[in-house]
Amino acid sequence: MERLSIDMEKAQLKEYVNLMHRPWQLIWKNLISGLARGVGIAIGFTFFAATIVYLLKFLGALNLPIVGDYIADIVRIVQRQLEINPY
Repeated sequence: MERLSIDMEKAQLKEYVNLMHRPWQLIWKNLISGLARGVGIAIGFTFFAATIVYLLKFLGALNLPIVGDYIADIVRIVQRQLEINPY
């Protein structure tokens, strides 16, 4: 019996039952966690994209034969787009 009690405490069954009896609290927690996840994804993608553009700009400056022209075109397109739509 004591082992069952310890296992139930580890599973946090009490907190789960409390959430099921208070649906607004469950909705609120899910809303906050969804917003945090969305903001985290947006920030992460921004850093990832900025890093990729920076690396492409660096590789474009090396004047590699075929790859350099392709990368330079991508960098020009991104810079042109940023000039058109400044945020």
